[in-house]
Amino acid sequence: MRVIVQRVAASRVTVAGAVVGHIGRGLNLLVGMAAGDTSQEVIWMARKCLDLRLFPSPGSDRWDYSIQEVGGEILVISQFTLYGDCRKGRRPSFDQAAPPTQAEALYNQFVSLLKTSGLRVETGQFGADMQVEILNDGPVTLLLERPPVV
Repeated sequence: MRVIVQRVAASRVTVAGAVVGHIGRGLNLLVGMAAGDTSQEVIWMARKCLDLRLFPSPGSDRWDYSIQEVGGEILVISQFTLYGDCRKGRRPSFDQAAPPTQAEALYNQFVSLLKTSGLRVETGQFGADMQVEILNDGPVTLLLERPPVV
């Protein structure tokens, strides 16, 4: 499982011209599932995203607070292209990405786990052609990865 975590001042996602999710200050999460991922990776990743200290103390550059501690918002976007392999040829291979039905179930579990935090959690539309607007704050962008446990 891979997640691109971006600290944002605001973010929104549209599908066919309609806004389907939007947030203010918080985290934009681009989420990709690998073929071997299970609930174990999803649980670990949800906890990591909620607990990471990515927000500064007032008047400081030090990141002391998690999304939960600042009461921020989360926008979660499915992103199978995080598993695009571009090492050979000119067209990415997505062989490492989970099949859509498996990926959607794991994605929905991930979103549900984030919602248990009590924070406002918005999403895109799984499998749709989406336009995502991200006002990155910092900019802060991190790649989290949890390979499937075999």
